[in-house]
Amino acid sequence: MHISDEVLDDLRARLGRTRWPSPGLGAPWEQGTDLDALVALCRYWRDEFDWRAIERRLNAWPQIRTSVDGQLIHAFHVRSPEPDAFPLVLLHGWPSANIEFAELLGPLTDPVAHGGRAEDAFHIVCPSLPGFGWSGPTRQPGWTPHRIAGAVVELMARLGYERFGSHGGDWGSMVTSQLGLHFPDCVPAIHLNMVISTPPRDVADPLAGLTEVEKARVADMRARGRSEMGYQQIQSTKPAAVSAGLNDSPAGLAAWIIEKYRAWGDCHGDLASRFTDDVLCALLTVYWATETIHSANRIYAETRRAGPGASLPTSQVLAPMGYSRFPADGFAPPRAWVERLYDVRSWVEHDEGGHFPALEVPDLLIGDLRGFFTGFR
Repeated sequence: MHISDEVLDDLRARLGRTRWPSPGLGAPWEQGTDLDALVALCRYWRDEFDWRAIERRLNAWPQIRTSVDGQLIHAFHVRSPEPDAFPLVLLHGWPSANIEFAELLGPLTDPVAHGGRAEDAFHIVCPSLPGFGWSGPTRQPGWTPHRIAGAVVELMARLGYERFGSHGGDWGSMVTSQLGLHFPDCVPAIHLNMVISTPPRDVADPLAGLTEVEKARVADMRARGRSEMGYQQIQSTKPAAVSAGLNDSPAGLAAWIIEKYRAWGDCHGDLASRFTDDVLCALLTVYWATETIHSANRIYAETRRAGPGASLPTSQVLAPMGYSRFPADGFAPPRAWVERLYDVRSWVEHDEGGHFPALEVPDLLIGDLRGFFTGFR
């Protein structure tokens, strides 16, 4: 991956010309991204952030670009030195990119060098989802999790992997679920750090039989649905309404994205406690330089238009599933609901971490992936 000096110079110039809004009313972050925090991050992005250093570290890992189903796909492809390593796909979500998993590539592919066992090794394929980063922008409609799952199977076959596991969070969890639903012969097991399961409709009281903890989590999910999903309504119905501004203003792009890391991460209101400025600026730079915020946002509208079967499973997922729950993640359906659609073989609940565990608590996620896939190699 490479970003030209011209693009980086233009980015800094635009950050320097930002026309900031008047200060918000009410408490910081109450109505979206806090202005002071945004100004500070954008100044760091303009004056101190070193994309070239990030680029060098990322380019130390082997990568591929190939056309699948008419769409150019970029992926990290890191083979393990262990001959019996198990192929594993890592799938990100929104507003993220495949670089989210960069710190996992070494420990997963070469566990012996990172305090693990040779039998825990994986061959890793970590693509950018179509429409995101260097796999975008998409030029055709219809890129839903269902279609992306088919593209992943084709990509893996092209790389020589006829049998593989998949892990995902956010949109990556939906793609992974589609893999487990439609391709169980080549995907023997799936692992998720986000699972969406709706209340059962064939019972009078969906909350009956749940523990008090589970009932509290359901109430929290519903509360978050009322307060945290405004972005989803826009991106599911009128994504173009904000795309021009986000594609033209790096400060606007940052405001749209970093609020999600604060809201969904396990940072208790302190964004910097889980996500460094370098991590945030690297993710923002990927969106900016590839001009993919519109096509990334559009996955919501494309999926909504296609109907629920294009994202969430509507019948039993045959591939066994492992789930890692991180407490700050907003999706926490009761296990009984999840087991209606998934063959749950592992259910791990952690005491820390949020929606982006690969960035927040990578060691916990690495341990869960090693442990779960042991029985499916």
